[in-house]
Amino acid sequence: MTPEQFIAERTALGLSQSALAEALGVDQGTISRWEAGKTRIPPAIELALATLKEKLHPMTAPRRPRVLVADPVAPEGIELLRRVADVDVRTGLQQDALVAAIPAYEALVVRSETKVTRPVIEAAAKLQVVGRAGVGVDNIDLDAATERGVIVVNAPQGNTIAAAEHTIALLLALARHIPQADASMRAGKWDRKSYLGTEVRGKTLGIVGLGKIGSEVARRAVAMEMRVLAVDPFVPVERARSLGVESVDFEQLLMLSDFISVHPPLTAATQGMIGAAEIARMKDGVRIINVARGGIIDEAALAEAVRSGKVAGAAVDVFTAEPPPPDHPLLGDPRIITTPHLGASTAEAQERVAIDVAEQIIDVLEGRPARYAVNAPLLAPETLQVIGPYMGVAEQLGMVATQLVTGKLEAIEIEYYGEITEHDTTPLRAAVIRGLLRPISEENVNIVNAHLVAAGRGWDIRETTRASHEVFLNLVSVKVRTSEAEVAVSGTVERAQPRIVLINGLDVDIAPERGMCIIVCDNEDRPGMIGRVGTLLGQFDINIQSMQVGRRAPRGRALMLIAVDEEPTPDQLAQVEAIDGIYNVRLVRL
Repeated sequence: MTPEQFIAERTALGLSQSALAEALGVDQGTISRWEAGKTRIPPAIELALATLKEKLHPMTAPRRPRVLVADPVAPEGIELLRRVADVDVRTGLQQDALVAAIPAYEALVVRSETKVTRPVIEAAAKLQVVGRAGVGVDNIDLDAATERGVIVVNAPQGNTIAAAEHTIALLLALARHIPQADASMRAGKWDRKSYLGTEVRGKTLGIVGLGKIGSEVARRAVAMEMRVLAVDPFVPVERARSLGVESVDFEQLLMLSDFISVHPPLTAATQGMIGAAEIARMKDGVRIINVARGGIIDEAALAEAVRSGKVAGAAVDVFTAEPPPPDHPLLGDPRIITTPHLGASTAEAQERVAIDVAEQIIDVLEGRPARYAVNAPLLAPETLQVIGPYMGVAEQLGMVATQLVTGKLEAIEIEYYGEITEHDTTPLRAAVIRGLLRPISEENVNIVNAHLVAAGRGWDIRETTRASHEVFLNLVSVKVRTSEAEVAVSGTVERAQPRIVLINGLDVDIAPERGMCIIVCDNEDRPGMIGRVGTLLGQFDINIQSMQVGRRAPRGRALMLIAVDEEPTPDQLAQVEAIDGIYNVRLVRL
């Protein structure tokens, strides 16, 4: 160490020669001689100065973010978080306690018990991310989170294998009467004749809903040498074929299947999709499995079908009301296997969702995008100003297109016109995908995960931008082609309000609102048509909010759009469709 370096170190310490001499245990004259260069500075003094510096001015460690774990999650996820953050596990907090605690944390981990309400989010001044260790996020106020720039993540893949394996377990238990035989043995009986089973090899399994879980069930069933049929209009035939699955329509699946397993989300379209009428069209002796959601299958109808012998057995993991009441019709028949919502209840699934959420929280805290963000991130101000107003109408176009088509999906096209093409249209693409899925799926889609969601369903979306449109300043158009039909829906924003302005090239003018129901009639344009439809709806006591007609030429093909206050039943829609001159009727829910 040179005299100059020594002087610089003493100056940095803020000590006089006498104070440094006292700290080092030498006399002040020695310090003077070192600084004057008259005496060699011992090598040990450099280490002593470093030790003194640490003692007087300890290095401040970078502050670690804080994470609050408010619900029980697997310890593997907590340990992963502790590598980069200070983690507090405080389960069972009431709302007031959570509001009081949350300002100190950058991240929050919950399952379904803790409610992350707007007051919680508004109190969370530092909060960057909320992680839901599971699939659903209905206990989190997504709007409030998005407004505050808080990313919400979940773990949609974590329980896929667990649910698929539970489905297969119930299928085999049905085929071989395993729970019933076990109960018989425990009752002291040795009754082999009553429990003659059936092999699953060579049998036909019908899968309703070929999403993530349905696909995994299909893979396992194919491995057991079952013939697998599937119905899912939003999964391309090529995707089904790659799984070894035959893509069929719903009627074929009902009539041909020996086992039927349901895997769609619970939506307005799937509520009660299998009832007494559908069961009547099934094979005698069919076996039915539900590890998806309660309410997809009419529980009373299923119980009656088992009692009558039409259905040889059923296995049910989910119920409309959970837990079901003791007198629930599915609980009293020994031919019906019931489990208490165990689809995701494996140690591996709980560990997987905890790790998935922990990894995403770490990504957000370290400035990286999360894999499964379920709310749209904030847009740049300049993009938000131009693109933002069109995101709502883009989602509504997707919703309308999904509900107007039938058949198997083949292609999706999105066209953008006008000033919006000068900006990043990725948020609009994400909004269209979200709308396409909203009537048929519970997946939350945004700018972060839209590409992954579309790719996971085998969707190849073609996008086109055009500098201008002959009529509208800005326009978004969505075209969906299936094996049976093609529909194109276009929309714009006028006076800050979304408008649907074209359906299949016909001029319309719809101001879409959430909760609106629209009856869409493809019909001949001829006198009296509107009156006949209106009279029939009046007989049904359905109030008409508005009505309009789009047409290309007088007395040609027309489109009648009737916004109604009350949702018609399927039977009422069938009666409207039976009117002479009406080709088909669709109900669109917004």
